[in-house]
Amino acid sequence: MSSYSDDHLKSILQRSRVIAVVGVSMNPVRPSYYVARYLSLKGFRVIPVNPGHAGKMLFGEPVRASLSDVEAPVDMVDIFRRSEAVPPIVDEALDVFPDLQTIWMQIGVEHAEAAAKAEARGVTVIQNRCPKIEYQRLFGELRQGGFATGIISSKL
Repeated sequence: MSSYSDDHLKSILQRSRVIAVVGVSMNPVRPSYYVARYLSLKGFRVIPVNPGHAGKMLFGEPVRASLSDVEAPVDMVDIFRRSEAVPPIVDEALDVFPDLQTIWMQIGVEHAEAAAKAEARGVTVIQNRCPKIEYQRLFGELRQGGFATGIISSKL
């Protein structure tokens, strides 16, 4: 995983209020769905982006076909797509959100050239990390040996 300080990650999560999630699924067992749902339950406005589900409702928001269809200012774009799909997403995000603060690429998603382009425009880039996992870790929501970590402990 890429190395980012806890303070850096925490400041991103504290300053971000509106997150466009590119590649979100309507299927509740898919990571993109439950990460977006979690963020919405934590008070973030989550704007779902997926051309295959455009017009449907998810987390109280209509699913947009592309970032260009988002009318609201966006603080963070969270990318749930393969690494090779990242450059046009970053280009579109930089074009349509002049005040964009962060591009966040999910676990397993990295693209050095697209990241450098965004950083050259003053946008913070996080690669190969999950905002849900980082939020839980940094804001004390993970319990050792508990259900929150996905590990079930039992006494015999």
